[in-house]
Amino acid sequence: MSIKRSIVGRPTILTLAIAYALSGQVAWAAENESIQLDTVKVTGNTITPETNSVTAEQIEKIQANDLQDLFSQSPEVTIGGGPGFAQKLYIRGVEDQLLNITIDGAQQATRQFHHAGRISIEPELLKRVEVNAGAGNALSGPGALGGSVKFTTKDPEDMLKPGDQFGGLVKGMFSSNTDSFKTNTSLFGRLTDDWSAMVSYTQADVDNYEDGNGDEMLGTEADQEYLFAKVVGHLTDSQTLRLSFEKREDEGERSQRPQWRVAGFNPLYPIESERETITLNYTLNPINNPYLDLALTLYDTETEMFQNGRFGPFTGTGESTGFDLRNTSILGMHNVTYGVDYREDKTIADGVSESAKDDSKVKGIYIQDDIYITDALLLSGGMRYDDYELENEFANTQYSEDDVSHNIGLNFHFTENFSAFASYAEAFKGPLAQDAFKVGFTSNAADLKPEKAENVEFGVAYESISWFGSAKAYRSEIQDVIGVSPSNRNLFDNIGDLDSDGYILEVGHRWKSVMARLSYHYNDAEVDGVEANAYDHNGIANTVRDTVIVSMDYQYDPQWNFGWNARFVKGRDNVESSLGEVDQPGFGVHDLYVQWTPSTTEDVRIGLALRNVLDKDYLDHSSVANYEGILSGYNEPGRDVRLSVAWQF
Repeated sequence: MSIKRSIVGRPTILTLAIAYALSGQVAWAAENESIQLDTVKVTGNTITPETNSVTAEQIEKIQANDLQDLFSQSPEVTIGGGPGFAQKLYIRGVEDQLLNITIDGAQQATRQFHHAGRISIEPELLKRVEVNAGAGNALSGPGALGGSVKFTTKDPEDMLKPGDQFGGLVKGMFSSNTDSFKTNTSLFGRLTDDWSAMVSYTQADVDNYEDGNGDEMLGTEADQEYLFAKVVGHLTDSQTLRLSFEKREDEGERSQRPQWRVAGFNPLYPIESERETITLNYTLNPINNPYLDLALTLYDTETEMFQNGRFGPFTGTGESTGFDLRNTSILGMHNVTYGVDYREDKTIADGVSESAKDDSKVKGIYIQDDIYITDALLLSGGMRYDDYELENEFANTQYSEDDVSHNIGLNFHFTENFSAFASYAEAFKGPLAQDAFKVGFTSNAADLKPEKAENVEFGVAYESISWFGSAKAYRSEIQDVIGVSPSNRNLFDNIGDLDSDGYILEVGHRWKSVMARLSYHYNDAEVDGVEANAYDHNGIANTVRDTVIVSMDYQYDPQWNFGWNARFVKGRDNVESSLGEVDQPGFGVHDLYVQWTPSTTEDVRIGLALRNVLDKDYLDHSSVANYEGILSGYNEPGRDVRLSVAWQF
């Protein structure tokens, strides 16, 4: 095994975990047969310890179906909304509209309806998910005010067994709570020694789920289809081309405002959504050339939502087209990445009033330098320049904003295992194409200002093969947040500053066959001096104060794997909002999973996951609270037994 260095110097938790996992694979292989390990390229956050990454192995163990499943073990990420269609992602209380979200580098930038989720993802073929919390370095992309989330899909080579030229995977999963059956069929193979391809189809028919009290949650059903295809070509030893296509469809009877429960003022209507993403990734990285490590991403993402509701038929469409071109050069102690990116967003509303359109563009140029001053000291600094343009057809207004964002950070190792880190980062975001549902009747303020973020964080970390842990504190401020004006619901304006403060504590241990982790996250998010909540600050922020996550994974032998994950959120009383005060009861939710690979064959994997084992009846604090007699968010699903069988040939 060889490793091409993109992070040099001290190991990180990520590299140690990879080494630990590989050592287990090698030990098992030594007892059976030799295996050939491909080159591993290690990347990650060079300053702050990463606590939010999700791997394909984790996704399969917990049998993830939606965003909430995906991030159930991530302390800084919360998911609100209830049903998958309505789920919204928050990092440290900041909603996903203020984040940079990518799938294989393709930016997901548009929004169709402010009462529905913006991120449409199918976990089945994800290879990993990486979360960078808070305004990060220059490589996070444009508009990453609260951080970034990077979804990466699997390659055909990831699916093939060593030495095989062709293969397939057939998988079925039954969920008891929704009385549903989800199927996935994938075919993959090598077209030549240098080219491989795969095609995959996933289908699920999901009934309304029941909460922990046994009540049916109307508006949570879904018929889902997912088509994925990818071609990978190794043009030369140093050049790789990836071309992928995704199409995800989701339809069902949903409440008019899908993030709120069904009520007399919020009845059920048919809602359909669709996302298509085409991505081309090209890399050029000669192993003996320290000056050239080139990566190009070209993408086109189109999303559409159709609702035949109270206002009549409505179709909201969003399209993001763009590219990112970057290169990394190693110059002595400097590891420099520099590049340019461009994105154009179009949001079209058709049906609420007359058809209308928002058209925005953002052009960026950036550089980030990781300076390995000594083996113990890493200094990182960078900047990016972004130029935004927006044309609003409805109000016939135009905006043009540009600015430079800086960042600097350092990580110092006192010993081989102990380190301290600190960072300061800025992010800038000009006015962009807005919510499709509102495009046809909502204007932008004439003096609309761009949004600017500042993030400061510092902490300490311990890293070894067996123990790991960290303690960090952060303070983020996003100035002049853009949202719907409280005094004029048909006007987008700067509604104040968003402050997000908090700290994260984590400790974990790896034994030979067991890994355990405990994390605690405290967050306080305020908008214009008022505590953020999912009703008043829809599309901006929400507060989830105290969260504890405990997880344990036990690899009994090569055939059996067991796991437990628990999430505890402290209750809160008299939480204020424009709808009055409300209590948010605390809750603790336990999940268990078992994986079995029959000893007679390695081609079959059987998984059992028990979500919400104790059948807890609760409303997640990331969702809209229960304002009794007025409106309420969705209670989460009660106990759900998921049984899956996968056969690979």
